[in-house]
Amino acid sequence: MKVTVLKDILDANHQVAAQNRALFERHRLLVLNLMSSPGAGKTALLERTLRDLRGRLRIGVIEGDIQTTLDARRVERAGAAWVHQINTRGACHLDAGMIAPALAGAPLGRLDVLVIENVGNLVCPAEFVVGEDHKVVLSAVTEGEDKPAKYPLMFRESSLLLVNKIDLLPHLDVKLAAIHRAARRVHPGLRILDVSCRTGQGLPAFYAWLESQLERRRKGTGRGRKRTRA
Repeated sequence: MKVTVLKDILDANHQVAAQNRALFERHRLLVLNLMSSPGAGKTALLERTLRDLRGRLRIGVIEGDIQTTLDARRVERAGAAWVHQINTRGACHLDAGMIAPALAGAPLGRLDVLVIENVGNLVCPAEFVVGEDHKVVLSAVTEGEDKPAKYPLMFRESSLLLVNKIDLLPHLDVKLAAIHRAARRVHPGLRILDVSCRTGQGLPAFYAWLESQLERRRKGTGRGRKRTRA
């Protein structure tokens, strides 16, 4: 019975996600579902990206948090073209039904990229598509080398892994190669970029990836991974 209930929930979510996706496609909008554990650096990544790409890309942000508007205010100050806050009041993820009402008044035609910053959690967000082109997972080196093995679905469902806070590596007993190996055991084709949102190291490669995906979106080719497991 529990499996049946979960399947019904995911099926209903897929239907709304398809409606969201159709809206995004109508506007040729690149949509990323940004996921990580709390404190890995999602908002810091957005702040740095918004500042570095100001004048090049018009980026909107939907912020998902259990409480507060702290992160929404941060990305707004950093120069987001549009910001919408969703407080889940306890839910550990965003789903398509939460995203849909936010899109009703959104200036989608004036955006190039929409980033949905999901609730900080390495489990639930991976289960729910919201209509995105790509899931992007951020994992900080301070979390250790074992996160892909412990939370395989998150890494398996993502198109891109950003390994953040590499500026802290000299102070840690952590090896980047070990993180890469662990991630590719669960997702052999996963693209991995090592970055530091504090120093900017590695971020030009992320920006190049972002712009290449936007170009593909505008040409109507190459959507992201859409699978969701029950």
